[in-house]
Amino acid sequence: MYVVSRHIFNFICKHEGCSDYGKVERDLRQSFTVADQVLSQVLDDHQRFVIVQDEDSNPRSSIPDADSLILAKTSLRLSKHDKCSGCEDLHLCRYFVCGNCRFGTKCKNSHDLTSAHNSDLLKKHDLHGLASGELFQLLLQNDPSLLPEVCSHYNKGNGEYGSCKYKTSCTNLHLCLHFLQDDCKFGAACKRTHSFDAYAQKILNARGLSAENMRKLLWLYKNKLLIASSAFKKSETDKCVRFHHHLPYKWQILQKDGIMWGDLTNEEEIEKAYCSPANVLCITESSTGHQVVDFMSMTCGVSDVRRLSTASSVTKPPHFILTTEWIWYWRNDKGGWTQYGKGEDPKLVASVTSEDLEKHYLADSEKEISYTSQNHQYALKFKEMCQQNLKYKTERDVRRRPRFVSAQDVKSKIKGSESPDSSASSSVEVPPYWDKGAIDNFTYKIVPLQSSSKEYQRVGAMFSRTLPKSIIHSIERVQNLSLWRVFQWQKEQMNKRNGGSAVDQRYLFHGTDESLLAAICEQNFDWRICGSHGTLYGKGSYFARDSSYSDKYAKSRNGKTKKMFVALVLVGNFTRGNNTLVRPPQKPNSQGFYDSCVDNETNPAIFVVFEKFQIYPEYIIEYS
Repeated sequence: MYVVSRHIFNFICKHEGCSDYGKVERDLRQSFTVADQVLSQVLDDHQRFVIVQDEDSNPRSSIPDADSLILAKTSLRLSKHDKCSGCEDLHLCRYFVCGNCRFGTKCKNSHDLTSAHNSDLLKKHDLHGLASGELFQLLLQNDPSLLPEVCSHYNKGNGEYGSCKYKTSCTNLHLCLHFLQDDCKFGAACKRTHSFDAYAQKILNARGLSAENMRKLLWLYKNKLLIASSAFKKSETDKCVRFHHHLPYKWQILQKDGIMWGDLTNEEEIEKAYCSPANVLCITESSTGHQVVDFMSMTCGVSDVRRLSTASSVTKPPHFILTTEWIWYWRNDKGGWTQYGKGEDPKLVASVTSEDLEKHYLADSEKEISYTSQNHQYALKFKEMCQQNLKYKTERDVRRRPRFVSAQDVKSKIKGSESPDSSASSSVEVPPYWDKGAIDNFTYKIVPLQSSSKEYQRVGAMFSRTLPKSIIHSIERVQNLSLWRVFQWQKEQMNKRNGGSAVDQRYLFHGTDESLLAAICEQNFDWRICGSHGTLYGKGSYFARDSSYSDKYAKSRNGKTKKMFVALVLVGNFTRGNNTLVRPPQKPNSQGFYDSCVDNETNPAIFVVFEKFQIYPEYIIEYS
């Protein structure tokens, strides 16, 4: 494994510190015969490699897709001191590493990679086989002290300099961070700089960047940012890209490098203060003295602060126990804060609740909504976080704060969810035709249907309508209690939005790779891993009215029979989709959003669903 690891690492370093996996594998196969399991273990070495998966890759696969990026990583750094004993950093001139030391051989700092100290360190880090240019590229994309940082304040706020108070005297680069990450959605219309202008080049020249390195700055910064961001992705075992924490929130402060975030101390105390709408500051003690967090500017001293949290409670079913419940308040006549939809005097209670406002806010945080209170009409402006009396034009502040959850509360909720009684509280009625002896709270069961049963004949008739010549070998029912509960909860929510009327639900077909059947039965459809049916009507899960259409996408494992899902889908209110959509579009006159997209509004044959809670994978048909 060591030989394979070193071969891959050296290959990547020869290719500017980054290569797509397809090239890496082709080069490797020319010299070695390596099992996929061994290759997976080699690439799982997060001390040497960073893997950036292609957006269309299968997260369940242990091997990256061909277009996934593999970057070379090292923990070796340049020493920040001229001479130091017992140092584990390279003793090298940083201008020499950057490619342009104007002192040359007369420089007082070392230019010698072969010195005893440097040579020992390079061997220790297994970098002694690299050419000097390859080593310097590796250091430039890993050592945060070499390249100037991108100004985080410039990338926030309005105006020519964003929120950077240093303006033309700033020593960090005023560049669009998303441009460097190759994901700026504004393109040429972006108000941030998308080029290394004269001022940026002045800063870079002061760092000693050679002409060659100046030409590949975009490449260097993209690699640097990808490696830095990989530190956030807790993925050593399960590749999960989300934060894992004992609390449903996390308070962090931006480090001096402008990229990395560190955890704030006393986060439960900070959270408790933040949950009160009256608080604009929180002062706590830390190892370095007073720690003052400003909730209005989200700063601590001169550094930015951020709060990470779990999903909003309005977006998840009730059995998601650690969601974040957001409460909305308005400032009353006494200077206090009143919760929307609550109050001692019924006449003064707003016609909207926190739950209503939260749903509107998540749908579009830029818009205004109207409501009534005490016979007055108000407009609540999410962007300005204020409400205005439409008659008198007076304005009041509005605040959105979470409901406080302590560490003890978390333990109690988890313990409660694991108790035998907890399942009863969230129980829903299963279909009468389900096999009650094949219901499991924690996984799914597959129940074969008898060919003589009405259920079998009903499902078979739907399938045979457009595939009359196909032979059905079996029909199985998927019994997944967890998915069924979520589906029923979603149905209730959609019924409420539909004015209490039953939402449109249909049995639709979906053909996919047979290897994905188990994942779908357990976790439901996910358009990112269930195969591509195109994106003509939006980026979502595609379902068809006709089995003949889905047959095109059903892939056989044995070459003899195919398998196809019959899913129960809450299509709701739909409209014609297009390839730019990642969620259903808004209805006319801001009357909420559609539930799904179709190919034809009057006679739809193809449905695109963006929310998997709207789907229940109920049957699997095996046919030939």
